[in-house]
Parts: sequence; C-alpha cells; structure tokens
Amino acid sequence: MGTAQVRLPIAPFDPAAQIAAFTRAYPASGGIVSFIGQVRADDPGDANAVEALELQHYAPLTLPAMQVLADAVLARWAVDGLLIVHRSGVMGPGEPIVLVVAAARHRRDAFAAADYAMDHLKSESWFWKREKRAGVWRWVEPRAQDAADLARWSQP
Repeated sequence: MGTAQVRLPIAPFDPAAQIAAFTRAYPASGGIVSFIGQVRADDPGDANAVEALELQHYAPLTLPAMQVLADAVLARWAVDGLLIVHRSGVMGPGEPIVLVVAAARHRRDAFAAADYAMDHLKSESWFWKREKRAGVWRWVEPRAQDAADLARWSQP
C-alpha cells in the first residue's frame, strides 16, 4: 500500500511546486496524474462574473475526513502515493482551490485514483462554499452532475 499526504491550507499554494516535490518522491512510479481545480475566472465584462470564492469548514471534521478519503483511495488502487491539497478561506479568480496527485506503477491506477478522489471531494465535501457576484455573496449548492459523478463509483 502507498502513502498519502493530505493538506488543508488557508494560504495560497503553488501547484507546480507541490507536483514537482511529489514527483521527486516517487521516481519508480510510471504514471503521475494531477488535477488542479481553480476559481473560475469569468469574462471580466460579465456583470455577474465571480469576484471571489469562499470555502468554510469545520476543522475537527474536515482534515480527518480527507484522510479517510485518502485511505480509501490507497485501499482501492495500486498507487504508490497520493497528495490531496484543498484550500479554504477567500480566493480570487484564477487561484488554485484543490490539487490531487496520484503516483502509480501504471497510469490507469493513477488516473482512477485521482478521479475518484476528486469526485468524492466535490460531492461529499466537508466545505461550505459561497461565491461573490456583483458584490453579493450567495451560497453554492452541489450540482446534480456532482451526485451523478459520485454514483458511478458504486456501480458494479
């Protein structure tokens, strides 16, 4: 079984630096797959463009739950390593929100592990999310597509 690193920073992080350090730690892995989620940068001329995104969470639950997710990924796929970094706090357009990186001997395990982790982070998230548009904050609810993405993992 591989190893997992789970981080929950408030400050901005550099995905490229995180990926580079992670990759160096797994030189025997034949496949490294990464996913970076960022705050959408809408057309600046759009009066309803996202001005900011805020993610709030309950600290005693969030990090342990993210570790449980990482452990589930390690148990399900032959990955050498997994990195999950998820921001909280207020972020502006273009700022990274989440990074998932999986290292495996073979690419399919790395792709599946990263995809599974993202679907679970997105759908079973321990974060409350709100967006600021036209100077007004509003809460963002999960989309039906997020639930459908999650459901595919429980199908035989």
